Amino acid sequence: MTGETGAAAHYRALEALYAAAPINDLFKSKLEITGEGQARISFMVEPGHYHAAGAAHGTTYFKMLDDAAFYAANSLVNDFFLLTTAFNLWLTRPLKAGPVVAEGRWVNGRRRVLVAEARLVDADGEEVARGTGTFMRSRISLAKLPGYARPESLKS
Repeated sequence: MTGETGAAAHYRALEALYAAAPINDLFKSKLEITGEGQARISFMVEPGHYHAAGAAHGTTYFKMLDDAAFYAANSLVNDFFLLTTAFNLWLTRPLKAGPVVAEGRWVNGRRRVLVAEARLVDADGEEVARGTGTFMRSRISLAKLPGYARPESLKS
């Protein structure tokens, strides 16, 4: 984070927080906050993510859509961790092994409840799923979470 200030420092700290989450040992992935209200997660679907019929289990869809929408929303909130309060999924195609991108974007709300959406795009550029979530501010300080680190001068 050397040299980054304000929003950019917050984005890098959210990326570090994501990378530190133990769940990502099961779902190898990389988060990029690409701008205010925008997040992108790159990951590989592997056969270990499959259900019995040979395509990605719904947990893979949900995890990546929720994370992309969540971090798009939390990019707008620099003091508290958000919590997912509801999430709707639309699964349109089976997801097979290969690279996938989850693209999240903030839609509405900035105070107590934020709405964001995400979509999964496969290696062929096809949308395979979409989701919309609502996220509420918690009382959990970002600054106190392991993995979230910003220079002291930038914390608010």
